[in-house]
Amino acid sequence: MNLRLPRINPTETSAWKQLTHSAQALKGQRIQDLFGADPVRAERMSAEGAGWFLDYSKNLLDDQTLHQLLKLLEECGWEQALNATRNGGAINETENRAVLHTVLRDPGHPLRLSDGSQPGILVEEVLNRMEKFVESIRGGHLRGCTGQAFTDVVNIGIGGSDLGPLMACEALAPYAGPLRVHFVSNVDGAHWQRTILGLNPETTLFLVASKTFTTQETMANAQSARNWFTQALGERAKVKDHFVALSTNREKVVEFGIDSERMFPFWDWVGGRYSLWSAIGMSLALSIGFVRFREFLEGARQMDQHFWETPPTRNLPVLLALVGLWNRNFLGMETLAVLPYDQCLSRFPAYLQQADMESNGKSVDRHGNPLTYHSGPVLWGEPGTNGQHAFYQLIHQGTVRVPCDFVLAANTHYLGGPHHRYLSANAFAQAQALMQGRSLEEVRAVSAGSSNLAEAYQVFEGNRPSNFLLCQRLTPAALGALVALYEHKIWVQGVVWNVFSYDQWGVELGKILAGRVLPLLEEDDQGEIPGIDSSTKALVERWRRWQDGRERPKGA
Repeated sequence: MNLRLPRINPTETSAWKQLTHSAQALKGQRIQDLFGADPVRAERMSAEGAGWFLDYSKNLLDDQTLHQLLKLLEECGWEQALNATRNGGAINETENRAVLHTVLRDPGHPLRLSDGSQPGILVEEVLNRMEKFVESIRGGHLRGCTGQAFTDVVNIGIGGSDLGPLMACEALAPYAGPLRVHFVSNVDGAHWQRTILGLNPETTLFLVASKTFTTQETMANAQSARNWFTQALGERAKVKDHFVALSTNREKVVEFGIDSERMFPFWDWVGGRYSLWSAIGMSLALSIGFVRFREFLEGARQMDQHFWETPPTRNLPVLLALVGLWNRNFLGMETLAVLPYDQCLSRFPAYLQQADMESNGKSVDRHGNPLTYHSGPVLWGEPGTNGQHAFYQLIHQGTVRVPCDFVLAANTHYLGGPHHRYLSANAFAQAQALMQGRSLEEVRAVSAGSSNLAEAYQVFEGNRPSNFLLCQRLTPAALGALVALYEHKIWVQGVVWNVFSYDQWGVELGKILAGRVLPLLEEDDQGEIPGIDSSTKALVERWRRWQDGRERPKGA
């Protein structure tokens, strides 16, 4: 069995060439007209799985286009990529690592790696330890060093160690218990200081989330947390009672003062942006309880099963991926707006930004050659209806076309009645308005034929694509399935784009240069430091003059 990813340039496939012709042929057509020609289009261009319903019918594509997209997937080595992933191949080839975050939600998986280890067994061991710890904290059996039960949890991490659990805790706030969970990520001291306002060090538990336990931002905030804690409690302070490590570096953890028994590991086959399902999810488990946390894992596992076993024509992640490829590579759309009509999902677009843009924001293929085609889009978004009163103007009437993913739950945990009906009506209506638009004739019909300079400004071009994702209620299982859906969608697109989706070398250079700049901010003798350009050095010098008061800004 070949456990490597294929290396196929998608532009050299016959399907890519056919799709290029199809895009030209569809120019000038309107999505709305495709509905007129096919009364059952919405039914045919929809699919369901793991509690989610996808309607992708409001896209400028036809049956022939969809067939060609499926052929493109096949020609790009879909089956080989699928087998390599499921069977533990080192598909993160630039780091020689397997990619097995799906095992985190399926600890019963029988996979055995080449080194003889069984990831499922390792996962179950950590989950059992997490469960015991979580229930002891929530039940008040494990207490702080002064004998008081914990009331607050502060998760200190960045990137995948922050965005995932923060998003999930916000999304599942209706299921939260008595523990208040806070997050500190930014090395900006404001984030730390504003987070601890009102917290009691005697009843605060800190989770330090860093795989290497050397992440600059995380460790700076962790040091501040330890200083705050020890200064407040003095001789009574016991770091080991108030700090937990989510890490793989036992030596650094112990050196920091954290008991190795309170270190919860994960493994090199778990990438940071895919680590929510691991010990990195400790904050979520503490918030909603371990029964609910397992439901969250189970929802993701059900989506995994749907993805592995469902034919591509009915497969939610595959369909969402192919539609995205069509819009990006053949219709020339450069961005993707994710628009959850659920306030609890307010951080979901930000979470997906890392998941998608760090995975497929690549310009080099699996041969190491520059791409001659576009890869991942710029992803952004905000919850509805707030976004409607902010950037929807551009989405409807701007000069760029922005594909949109609408996300909605049929039922709400909060104030229902007219509130949820208003919310849902706006979600459905916005998708319709983007597709349908409004012509000048329609504007004039409304204005009773009177001449009005403003008429031209009330025209909506329409013909703008969207997908709609609907679930019954945003439960832990539903959220798990939704996140897993997008994880698989991202991977499918990476397969076609012939990139390595599971590394992130693009984040390294800035870290290296920051290490070179830091001495310039700390030392009087700046000298010549290799790799620092004259602009950066001049900016640092001005920063120093303004910081120590040697100079005031002009006009200040």
